[in-house]
Amino acid sequence: MPKDYSRALRIADQIQRELADLIRTELKDPRVSMLTLTGVEVTQDYTHANIFYTTLGNESDNFLTSQGLECSAGFLRSHLAHSLRLRVVPQLHFIYDKSVERGTRLSQLIDEAIAQEKLTEDI
Repeated sequence: MPKDYSRALRIADQIQRELADLIRTELKDPRVSMLTLTGVEVTQDYTHANIFYTTLGNESDNFLTSQGLECSAGFLRSHLAHSLRLRVVPQLHFIYDKSVERGTRLSQLIDEAIAQEKLTEDI
């Protein structure tokens, strides 16, 4: 295995896969729906994990999803403990990932600039 793919990265990938499955199948909180996990970062001592997510809803839905995830963190952590078999199961910190919104906004700006350029060329 290459040295640049550290154990922390492998654990982060495994946590992302397990959490995606747990949220989809086990979590019954109605506030947590239409959720995509975009990434996981684990500290070197494996005590904390930042889980980045995005939703398809509006800002009020994002707030409810954030509350639902924070309330479910203990439940998800205990289920991770059974499937990961680590000595220390990290505390889960959920962070809303705005990169999808920024990407959509940049794409709109590019499309508008191209449309403006075509209008100026036609004149």
